[in-house]
Amino acid sequence: MAYDSAATKERILTAAAEEFAAHGVAGARVDRISAAAKANKRAIYDYFGDKKALFAAVLERLMTDLAAAVPPGDDTDLGAYAAALFDYHHAHPEALRLLLWEALEMGDDPVPDEQARTQHYLDKINAAEAATGARDDDPRALMFFTLGLVGWSLAMPQLRRMILGPDYTPDRLRGAVSSAVRALAGRSASDK
Repeated sequence: MAYDSAATKERILTAAAEEFAAHGVAGARVDRISAAAKANKRAIYDYFGDKKALFAAVLERLMTDLAAAVPPGDDTDLGAYAAALFDYHHAHPEALRLLLWEALEMGDDPVPDEQARTQHYLDKINAAEAATGARDDDPRALMFFTLGLVGWSLAMPQLRRMILGPDYTPDRLRGAVSSAVRALAGRSASDK
């Protein structure tokens, strides 16, 4: 059977995403990625370079998948966008964990592919600007708060449980996040 480099790269990216989500860059081990991907360590280094370059490739894939699943679109209802983003992160918790690991490990330093990712966020900011209309609100802040409400709500299940109670379901939280974003954007649920 012929060697399939595309399939090997895909297995490596999948295994690396799981490893990085669980352990971060510093705690991830190339030998575990190699074993999970059923690929030798040399292939990882040949295809992706060092561990940080592999993490960058995983993040690039993450951002591509996220943008395809939850595009900013021209919809001025940021509450609907927040709900769709909540659904994505709830279904793919490893994506949010990878972004949190990136923040923990890189701090305020530039992140992989920052220029392209910044451009991606500009599309979302344009949607937020349409949502604010003629008001003086800063659409960048509105988008930042939208992402923060979604991300923090899902990243801190212990706070949700302690503050909102153990019976506060993710569906209920999704609705509350969406309503909060609409309120920030100056829209009510009846405006959608």
